[in-house]
Amino acid sequence: MEPSAGKPGSLRTFLIRFLLFGVLVIGVRFAYLIAVAGESCNIGDFCFFSLPEALSLVIAGTGPLAVESVSGAGSLQPEFYTSKDWINGVRFYSSAFQDLIAGGYLSPKSKSLCVETPTGRDVFALREIGVKDAVGIARKGVKPLVKFGRGERIPFGNGTFDFVFSGEDSFLQSAKPAEFATEIGRTLKSGGFAVFHFANPKDTYSFNSFLDLFNCFRVVKLHGLEGFDSSMPYIREIVLKKECGDGAGKFDLGDSNGKCYVPGYKHDLVKIAEPLISEEPLKPWITLKRNVRNIKYLPTMVDISFKNRYLYVDVGARSYGSSIGSWFRKQYPKQNKTFHVYAIEADKTFHQEYGLKKGITLVPYAAWVKNETLTFEIHRDPGEHVEVKGRGMGRIRPLQSLAKEEFDGEVEKIQGFDFAEWLKKTVTKNDFVVMKMDVEGTEFDLIPRLFKTGAICLIDEIFLECHYNRWQRCCPGQRSSKYEKTYNQCLQLFSSLRQRGVLVHQWW
Repeated sequence: MEPSAGKPGSLRTFLIRFLLFGVLVIGVRFAYLIAVAGESCNIGDFCFFSLPEALSLVIAGTGPLAVESVSGAGSLQPEFYTSKDWINGVRFYSSAFQDLIAGGYLSPKSKSLCVETPTGRDVFALREIGVKDAVGIARKGVKPLVKFGRGERIPFGNGTFDFVFSGEDSFLQSAKPAEFATEIGRTLKSGGFAVFHFANPKDTYSFNSFLDLFNCFRVVKLHGLEGFDSSMPYIREIVLKKECGDGAGKFDLGDSNGKCYVPGYKHDLVKIAEPLISEEPLKPWITLKRNVRNIKYLPTMVDISFKNRYLYVDVGARSYGSSIGSWFRKQYPKQNKTFHVYAIEADKTFHQEYGLKKGITLVPYAAWVKNETLTFEIHRDPGEHVEVKGRGMGRIRPLQSLAKEEFDGEVEKIQGFDFAEWLKKTVTKNDFVVMKMDVEGTEFDLIPRLFKTGAICLIDEIFLECHYNRWQRCCPGQRSSKYEKTYNQCLQLFSSLRQRGVLVHQWW
């Protein structure tokens, strides 16, 4: 009788089942570590995929890099630390930081922070060149190199660090750059250095907008670097030194008389703006409207990224469709920024529709030079027909002046407010502010007031309709009697604004 062939088969089956059971145990253990233990690999003495105690990366030109500081990192696989991107990044940052040490901006003893660094390459490079007390923060960090945190809310105390670094355009990507800058200023010691790597700023406007975010800081170095990947082939390195205590500085609009200084780079922008229409147009309702095609908008000339908020102030807004909906929201170049709108309109006829619009704050008063009761003198030229709801508006005047002069048109009492003071309380120098002004002749009162108070320096771009005794559309050879000013006086107003460095455009 032949020996039974069943025993070897049974042994093979047993071994296969044993191996499968072992795989199952390992799988359950791994699932437990991931689902229950989280990122920790220090539970008991059984752990998978932990890094060795020292991982050496041989990088050409720099020698071996011992990854002692990333031992036990649970967020990334060991292969990540040997990838080409990681090695190129570490090599780049090591070279950049060594140059900063040579320049006296960084030392091995510097307590250092890298902000918004998800990979931690810069932190690793600092530790590798001898700056051992270095840590990073990011929304998704690689422990232990990078802790959880964000630039707008750095999880460290005042005056903690000697050196703060923001690389890979992380500052530019922040939705709240002013808060980012404030947090860097808060956590950096007086005398410490903050270093930024940008693909921008590309122009003097954006560069100065960036600097305006930092109180009590001075530029000590500007330097160009070749980047290490295609996303930033060229890098501008900016080194700032903090020269005051931990308290945030205040922005001073000017001297004790309220005057402000318009910097030279804003004057340079005025020089390349579209020319003013020097001769009075015979058909202003056509000429001025066509002139809009020639306007050089500020966002087409500069980068506006380094601003805290983006605001459009419509002074004399009338209906939503008059300019906010028909022009600003559809045609003004915004560089993908979201603008909040302030609609300043005293006519109650238009107030209800603004309550239904998102992103708009209605200021239901008349812009004026002080807080007082005013009158609207409502009168129309012969043949003038108003199709939009709401009455045609004439001059705005103080209530007491009505009794001194006779006026046989319609009169309505409204409340005026000090527009310049409101502007100073509502916006800051770190905001990007666009203003359109159509106030039926009151521009000759409001513009001087903006200069006197220094509020003019808070406005980046103005679209101004200047009202004068223009030729009437209905009656050839006749001028409007609604306004006393001439076209030359309007031209002088525009010219004076540009001569002082204010980017103003002729509006209709």
